[in-house]
Amino acid sequence: MNIIVSVDKKWGIGNKGKLLVSIPRDKKLFREETMGKVIIMGHNTLLSLPGSQPLPERKNIVLSNDKNLKIKGATVLNSVDSCIEYLKENNINDGDVFIIGGESIYRDFLPYCNIAHVTYIDYEYEADRYFLNLDADNEWIMVLETEEETYFDIPYTFRLYKRK
Repeated sequence: MNIIVSVDKKWGIGNKGKLLVSIPRDKKLFREETMGKVIIMGHNTLLSLPGSQPLPERKNIVLSNDKNLKIKGATVLNSVDSCIEYLKENNINDGDVFIIGGESIYRDFLPYCNIAHVTYIDYEYEADRYFLNLDADNEWIMVLETEEETYFDIPYTFRLYKRK
């Protein structure tokens, strides 16, 4: 499975239910990487999407503790185990699965992931949600980093990490 995440220099990912910053090239890369694939998210992440709706042209899976939750255009599951079982039952290739957040979903699925697509923003924002610092984790290695780009005055790079 893949993880796709945008982090600041302290590996912050969000604040008060919102992304730290919206960078058009990051959104474009997210769209290109996930189009036609399976995306797994928590309910709060779904609520943060445009119109609080599942993303089009992707198989949306939403994890929620609410066993009665129904979401048009998404499959709602209640645990990581039920999600893994669903993927197996439907013969979904691990390479076609992207974990898109939030914090607890990333943490719960990280052991199942071997690739992380990280937009690294070289700026520190006020954050209340974080992702594991892959640079400090000896299970992961950065295998690719693009040239630095800027959005207004915000420097960022796209990084690819693989589990060792």
